[in-house]
Amino acid sequence: MAVPEKPSRKTGLAHFAAAAGYSLAGLRRLAQESAFRQEVALILGLLVLLLLFGASLPEIAGLLAIGLVLVAVEALNTALEEVIDHLSPGWSQFAKNAKDLGSLAVACVIGALLVYAGVVVIW
Repeated sequence: MAVPEKPSRKTGLAHFAAAAGYSLAGLRRLAQESAFRQEVALILGLLVLLLLFGASLPEIAGLLAIGLVLVAVEALNTALEEVIDHLSPGWSQFAKNAKDLGSLAVACVIGALLVYAGVVVIW
């Protein structure tokens, strides 16, 4: 079986375009995860709530910034799960620990998002 040849490195605008393509491919992969779709629904729901409570533009920007951090952490958690599933197709304690830690990271950002939205709504 032939080993595929490593693609040449891109520079300049070609590098930027390739990176954008990789990011879009990552977003398509992440969209397959129900947790990601639920988190997007949460972000949108909180956005509507803040708008109904008359949040300022900086407050809405803060919510969206934390929402982007949540998406980033979910993407990293999904990547971690992909690697763990490859390394340990069966059950193992290290796989469980790694997945639990990834889940904790996502939960922490969700908590931060909820605290932020709560503070904006209450104040």
